[in-house]
Amino acid sequence: MSLFERCLTVWVGLCIVVGIALGQFMPAAFQTVSAMEIARVNLPVAILIWLMIIPMLVKIDFAALSQVTQHWRGIGVTLFINWAVKPFSMALLGWLFIGWLFRSWLPADQIDSYIAGLIILAAAPCTAMVFVWSNLTNGEPHFTLSQVALNDVIMIVAFAPIVALLLGLSAITVPWETLLLSVVLYIVVPVIVAQVIRRAVLASGGEAGLKALLGTLQPVSLVALLATLVLLFGFQGKQIMAQPIVIVLLAVPILIQVYFNSGLAYILNRVSGEKHCVAGPSALIGASNFFELAVAAAISIFGLNSGAALATVVGVLIEVPVMLSVVKIVNASKDWYERGLKA
Repeated sequence: MSLFERCLTVWVGLCIVVGIALGQFMPAAFQTVSAMEIARVNLPVAILIWLMIIPMLVKIDFAALSQVTQHWRGIGVTLFINWAVKPFSMALLGWLFIGWLFRSWLPADQIDSYIAGLIILAAAPCTAMVFVWSNLTNGEPHFTLSQVALNDVIMIVAFAPIVALLLGLSAITVPWETLLLSVVLYIVVPVIVAQVIRRAVLASGGEAGLKALLGTLQPVSLVALLATLVLLFGFQGKQIMAQPIVIVLLAVPILIQVYFNSGLAYILNRVSGEKHCVAGPSALIGASNFFELAVAAAISIFGLNSGAALATVVGVLIEVPVMLSVVKIVNASKDWYERGLKA
């Protein structure tokens, strides 16, 4: 990880401060940005989201799908966690903590929106940062690549139905048109654009050209993320200033979710007899979130100043430190894991 990436939590924290300050002193400017919409899609935010997502998807080689059978047990465990456990467990945790235990400390009119944001956050498995986490655990690179490629394909068809189902269970009216538009805008279109760019660069410059392009695009992606956060917190500033504990309370179910899913994936891989170099990235992919997509979907469905958008941003805030802690646990437990395989 670059120094910039390792300090992502610091930059996110600074964006919170800057966004809140600008929102207090320049409310008219933020209202102007908010009004720049077409079909409930905020155009400045949409551009920033594409700048976030497309560079990450350029990394994905969908030809890696041919390798999914090589580590079928790890693939099966990760798919089970990502699509059958994580969204539903987050819905349960959101209801338990936000809808019940913490209800009296949160704005009553945003409770359902907070839960919706947590659900959206959990419904999209991570696409980009998992390559960093996998490398830090000496993970099997072919497994990581094939797993991410498979998740991206599944996300195109599964994200909207799962989100709609769980939002319905959370007593939130599902805006189907907006949800499907979000899938097209922030999954389908970026995947197509990214693959066109990838193939064009490989055809003209080979792997060296692709590596150089990714080196250029990565900072663009992170800067776009931070700019989006400034906008979000510019709109959320009054609410956060009134109740700063909101961010801490929203972080609780997210933290539990990460450790629960990573631990479950790790143990299931051990029980199934999968190698540690696969179990590590499997646990990390199972626990992490595609927060760029989550932020985009929450903004599209509920708006820039919604509780849902804020909930997804809290996921960004804690992503790096919590995932690095999971990496540390995976590495420290390698001997324990491999003793179980021998037994």
